[in-house]
Amino acid sequence: MKNGWVVGRFVLFVLVLVVAVAFPRGASAASISTHSVNRLTKSKAAAAAESPRSQRRLSHLRHSGRLTRASVRIPARRRRYYGERFWTSSFAGNQTAGDVVAGEDPVVRQAAIDALGNMNGTVVAIDPESGRILAMVNQKLALSAGATPCSTIKVPVALAALSENLITKDTRVPLAKGWGMTLTEALAHSNNAYFEALGRQLGFEKYSYYARQFGLGELAGWNIAGEQPGVFPTEPLDEKLGGVGKMCSFGESISMTPLELGAILAAIANGGTLYYLQHPETLEQVAGFQPKVKRHLDIAPLVPQISAGLAGAVQYGTARSLRWSFSGEQILGKTGTCSNNAGTRYGWFASFANTSVGRIVVVVFLEGGRPTFGPKAAELAGHLYRDLYDHSYFMARPALTPASAFVQ
Repeated sequence: MKNGWVVGRFVLFVLVLVVAVAFPRGASAASISTHSVNRLTKSKAAAAAESPRSQRRLSHLRHSGRLTRASVRIPARRRRYYGERFWTSSFAGNQTAGDVVAGEDPVVRQAAIDALGNMNGTVVAIDPESGRILAMVNQKLALSAGATPCSTIKVPVALAALSENLITKDTRVPLAKGWGMTLTEALAHSNNAYFEALGRQLGFEKYSYYARQFGLGELAGWNIAGEQPGVFPTEPLDEKLGGVGKMCSFGESISMTPLELGAILAAIANGGTLYYLQHPETLEQVAGFQPKVKRHLDIAPLVPQISAGLAGAVQYGTARSLRWSFSGEQILGKTGTCSNNAGTRYGWFASFANTSVGRIVVVVFLEGGRPTFGPKAAELAGHLYRDLYDHSYFMARPALTPASAFVQ
């Protein structure tokens, strides 16, 4: 009985203490802050506005300690990924090792070496009036089996379409509703859709005929040790892969060498003579040099039409980076950029200087990663032309004494 009385007194004491804490002296239920009530009401209203799934998600974040302002209001920044990765370096050293140089023009060769620098590639300079190779830096690469020509293939395609009277330089080819391009614009800006349309009009048979006339798929040189030919297929590219249109827009399924491309540009520069390219290896071979004609191309009337687009590429198009370093003479050219989808990117630039005292063809071919592309090749060519200009290469020279004058 006594123990029960003690327990009862203890319980009563606890109740009195709880009431005293909850309701201090002088306070009553009517004195509870309306601000607190409003805040509580707003909180409940906000909770009621959330869907059950959202409430469960927020509750989980609160208990996990991961509910922060950043996680609620600021979305995570998306990481950018590129669709293609490159494994080949755009830079290399000792690229002139093994080059045979005794028969090259020393001024042109040094300009080519300086222009290429440490970029992974090759530079070939050609006299278009004879087919003589004046300089070939990194001959191992220059004489290899070549690579996808990228957009430089647009040059022979344009010549083929002009030869077939499909277009003139001013013909506007429709590419979309209410929009089209001329040959000059398409060459200057390297428009793929335009040349895909030309390829479909040409068809594979005609395209193949002209490509082989221009020297694709065969040796460009005459007895040049180590030279390998490019490849031009005997069958068109599968339509699922783009067909002849892709072959004509950036050379899909075609392999072109720097020498083949140089020979085509030389034929344009001289008005239609496709020379065998020759690379003299001694001073004696230079002294006895005789040009060798592979075939004559009926393109002389077409040269002015294609030249407008090649000049436009340098003036305001894809090759305008050349003008950062050189604008002393008119340069005509075409860039090309693509990859082999196996970790290597290609950068092409084929050009010729159109001067009053003669012409020189320059082909720059680069291999590598993201720093490698056609406008970079054009920039390097600009440095070469600048170097030649600074060495008075484009100034008029006295006529050479014929070799027969020395024969007694």
